[in-house]
Amino acid sequence: MHMARCAVTGLAALISTAVLPAAASAAQCGNNSGGFSAWVAEFKREAAGNGISSSALNAALANVSYSRATIRADRGQKSFKLSLDQFMQKRGGQAIISRGRKMRAQNARLFDSIEQRFGVPAGPLIAIWGMETGFGSFMGKEHTLSAVSTLAYDCRRSAYFTDQLYAALQLVERGDLSPAARGAAHGEIGQTQFLPLNVLKFGVDGDGNGHVDMVRSKADALASTANFLRGHGWQPGGGYQPGQVNYAAIQGWNAASVYQQAIAIIGAEIDGD
Repeated sequence: MHMARCAVTGLAALISTAVLPAAASAAQCGNNSGGFSAWVAEFKREAAGNGISSSALNAALANVSYSRATIRADRGQKSFKLSLDQFMQKRGGQAIISRGRKMRAQNARLFDSIEQRFGVPAGPLIAIWGMETGFGSFMGKEHTLSAVSTLAYDCRRSAYFTDQLYAALQLVERGDLSPAARGAAHGEIGQTQFLPLNVLKFGVDGDGNGHVDMVRSKADALASTANFLRGHGWQPGGGYQPGQVNYAAIQGWNAASVYQQAIAIIGAEIDGD
């Protein structure tokens, strides 16, 4: 998903229900696996002191381990250095357009209801859905809580991912994230790859079952994505190509210009604009 533009300072201002550390984290970050177990133990003590229930902590962190795959992915992000044409080819842009048109027709009622509610048409949502997970066909294989815990422990962006870990724990507490969940290397969740904090802020129960299930419910994932775009300034009826009013909302999804342009191009082809 969107890494560079997801940074959040001041969780209390962002999410009224967020559990905030009372003081700066005392758990010592590290740059290898050596101190991870000690860090987890210390973090659990801190999180309990900051209001996370023992049941959630025990369920969520009982089986976390240092994820070398996550660290490799974090240090090796290269696809955003491609040209637009190279990026479109790598992500299968034409295949997403072709299949995306079919997905729009097959799910017309869902996309119509989302547009009525959030003002976001099907095209950009389907572009994101297709590029992120191939329409939910591959959501990642890494243990989500291990990935987020590893990055919270890792010194490079410890504060940022400590916030994500607190958010993940809240999702476990409310039954919206399984402790066994698997996803992308940075802890992104579900069919459109939300980081945990964005699930708390923008997650929507699109199918009306009382939960936000970003993995199994395409209605939840797509409605949440539309809500994210609306939360980043999307204006109903406005254009979303570069220079138009809603392109800034697309920029909020991902900081890479090639990704932003790909969403706009693929979305317009699907919408028929």
